[in-house]
Amino acid sequence: MTASAPFTIAYQDEHLIVVDKGAGVVVHPARGHREDTLAQLLAPLLAGGEPERAGIVHRLDRDTSGLLVVARSEEVHRRLQRALSQRLIEREYLALVEGRPPARSGMIEATIGRDPRVRTRMAVGGASPREARTHFTLDRALADTSLLRLRLETGRTHQIRVHLKAIGHPVCGDPEYGTAGLLGLERQFLHATRLAFDHPITGERVEVVSPLPADLQAALDRAEQVS
Repeated sequence: MTASAPFTIAYQDEHLIVVDKGAGVVVHPARGHREDTLAQLLAPLLAGGEPERAGIVHRLDRDTSGLLVVARSEEVHRRLQRALSQRLIEREYLALVEGRPPARSGMIEATIGRDPRVRTRMAVGGASPREARTHFTLDRALADTSLLRLRLETGRTHQIRVHLKAIGHPVCGDPEYGTAGLLGLERQFLHATRLAFDHPITGERVEVVSPLPADLQAALDRAEQVS
């Protein structure tokens, strides 16, 4: 792990790697982010899919930390992509949000497309909207905030952040969809905490958990002190 490319290997075998990505790392090259991406840094170990994003099965936003799986061969990449499309890869997140949702659990179902006014953002509806579903469960209720566990059924760009804003409970510290700097945060409080799937070659169950990183734990501690 380095300051410029913070990530660790949470699980690895000859077929795939589960990476625990730090905040600030872009997953693959895109407009405005051509260098020092996770795909490039891991390039000697990865294979499958498009050359510029070889091995990448799914992604996390630059400032979202946590777990993602990458492939080490074309066949494994194909099988993981199929499992993802069939919703067989469990992706669970922790998010600290403003306020408290009206129910302890539920599903947010709203299409997401490109925001026609700000091209770097997504929006409910928006341009060329696609179906999106996010499941949430209240993990901890605090005075002004709530810690939620979220599970993605689909994987649209900025999905969790857009859906939580849409129900009036944006992710704490989110500079795009919420209140930047809340609780001393320098990014959104969103962490991919658990990844589980059947191994595409052996069939054995792979389950990896990542604890909250230090910056998010410190923000949660501050939120608890307010309670």
